[in-house]
Formats: sequence, C-alpha cells, structure tokens
Amino acid sequence: MAKMPERNLLTIGALFVIIVISILLYVPANLLTAWWMVFATMIALFGLWLMVLAGMQHSSPEKYGRGAFSYFGWGLLLIAVGGAWFLYTYNWVYSLAVILLVLGGLAIAAAFRRK
Repeated sequence: MAKMPERNLLTIGALFVIIVISILLYVPANLLTAWWMVFATMIALFGLWLMVLAGMQHSSPEKYGRGAFSYFGWGLLLIAVGGAWFLYTYNWVYSLAVILLVLGGLAIAAAFRRK
C-alpha cells in the first residue's frame, strides 16, 4: 500500500489537477461568475481530495500517522468552507447554514466514534 512519501507526491499531483480544473471552470466554460470563485472551488476540491486520502488511510493505516477520521473531518470542513464561500454570493445566511450543518455533523460523528 501507499506510504506517506508516496501520498505526498500523489497530493502534489492532485493539487496541480485541482488548480487546472478550477481555472478551466472559470475561463472557457464560464461556469464561475467571478474570478474569486476559482479559489472557493480549489478549496472545495482539495477537501474532496482529503476525503479520498481518508479512504486510503483507513485501508492502510500508519502507526504514528494521522487517522482516517481526522483526514475525513478536515476534508469535510474544507468542502464546507469552499461551499460557503461560493454560496456567499447569493446570501450570507446560506453560508452560515452550511458551516453550522457541517460542524453539527462532525460533532455527532465524533460522539458516535467515541462509543
């Protein structure tokens, strides 16, 4: 299975792909209406990548490494921040609702994990 140096190289490659996808969504496709939405898309896509890393960590855990739940939680938070930043263009209440929903879900998941 993949070890940490291989995952680091994989993450750098994924970061470059995320940057290209975010730029392509803005420039030729015109799916993003403002230039700063590129950064919100990058944050959300990198959160998705962290959730993929959580699956890799769960299948092949390292003894002294970060746990899969930690990767999954950070990925979910990054997706929430990117999504909230994206929704801020419509109404700030939607952004607040997304952040609070994710924080509540993480709190519930952490409570069930401890049992």
